[in-house]
Amino acid sequence: MTERKQKIVCAFDQRSPPVSEFDIHEWVYETLHLQEHEVVMIQIYGRRRQLYIQFRDPQSMQAILTAT
Repeated sequence: MTERKQKIVCAFDQRSPPVSEFDIHEWVYETLHLQEHEVVMIQIYGRRRQLYIQFRDPQSMQAILTAT
């Protein structure tokens, strides 16, 4: 049986200057207003300039999708 993942992908502009991991974590906290207990994993895929965020529950994920 497979486990359902509550995951969103944020894609950043390819032309923007590179940002550090610290900047990304600050962006997640300040812009998306996520708390540590809501997130299972954050994965940065630098080459594609994508950020994967896996949530603990679907309600947190849905709140972010609705807010943005």
